[in-house]
Amino acid sequence: MDKPKVVLGVSGGIAAYKACELLRRLTESGHDVRVVPTASALHFVGAATWSALSGNPVSTEVWDDVHEVPHVRIGQHADLVIVAPATADTLAKAAHGLADDLLTNTLLTARCPVVFAPAMHTEMWEHPATQENVATLRRRGAVVIEPAVGRLTGVDTGKGRLPDPAEIFEVCRRVLARGVTEPDLKGRHVVVSAGGTREPLDPVRFLGNRSSGKQGYALARTAAARGARVTLIAANTGLPDPAGVDVVPVGTAVQLREAVLKASSDADAVVMAAAVADFRPATYAAGKIKKKDGEDPEPIVLVRNPDILAEISTDRARPGQVIVGFAAETDDVLANGRKKLERKGCDLLVVNEVGERKTFGSEENEAVVLGADGSETPIPHGPKEALAETVWDLVAPRLG
Repeated sequence: MDKPKVVLGVSGGIAAYKACELLRRLTESGHDVRVVPTASALHFVGAATWSALSGNPVSTEVWDDVHEVPHVRIGQHADLVIVAPATADTLAKAAHGLADDLLTNTLLTARCPVVFAPAMHTEMWEHPATQENVATLRRRGAVVIEPAVGRLTGVDTGKGRLPDPAEIFEVCRRVLARGVTEPDLKGRHVVVSAGGTREPLDPVRFLGNRSSGKQGYALARTAAARGARVTLIAANTGLPDPAGVDVVPVGTAVQLREAVLKASSDADAVVMAAAVADFRPATYAAGKIKKKDGEDPEPIVLVRNPDILAEISTDRARPGQVIVGFAAETDDVLANGRKKLERKGCDLLVVNEVGERKTFGSEENEAVVLGADGSETPIPHGPKEALAETVWDLVAPRLG
């Protein structure tokens, strides 16, 4: 079988060196990659490096190998175009249809999915001109990954850092797998919760659960690859931030509720994949609870945590907002799931059986998605990203 053809565009930014790692991941996973750098990108990484890593010739000019018409053919034959890093200048040229070098010509002729991974200083990213250009590209169907927050050049820190190449690769892989040029979640804002809340007993102990957050992260990555703006509310996961996702770290159920209510105020869909503690200790010990010889410990009194899923389902932040819940059950899985769906009032409920060796912490999952409309969608045992794709497949047509 022919290898998928990927064009890796590289703009002239300091993050260009990170594209070498992205290129390596693409080639080692069986993709035929053609690197198309801008002239300024070659100030950071030379053509010899790109050619050696990709195994293909490298050019920046439309006048090279004119008989092969590269300014047309490269884009026409591509299965995916990814620009990483994408500078403010490249985003502006792409949004306005300029074609003054081989990369911008390629972007105009491409009829495949296009992904941009911006990298620039915070002020440049937040400038109204850049934001309008990003909005234009997204409206046309391009996937523009949100930049990460972190150390920039010099002593500066803020939003504008190129996401980790491994995470950019995951976005590319998902986009390629779908093979569509029109992302079905473009222009949408979705909120996903992930992980497990922890309710502190004292400075060193807490009540928690076994949730790893992997399913919620798969949902967030998949939504980003399908064109959505994603807010991921992460409770005690320890996982790397997905590319193109705004991550809000939380610890307790109360903190998660506050973050969900804030983020969902303008969200088109909210997916509550986090394992939220039903109870928390009524009191918090300021010092470590000591063990006393010959004495039993004092009973721990628990109080209920807020029911976040029921609250956002009953009082939706905007008309047409789609709410998805998760139900982890240990027995009578479907029967308990149907009761929970009715009690919570959400649109979809992902029901799965959990236990010490089931679901939590694994790379795979199995579930049934129950709909408030009476639908029932089984998801066979498989990777958690497959479950994530099915969930978004069910959410997308329900969006207003």
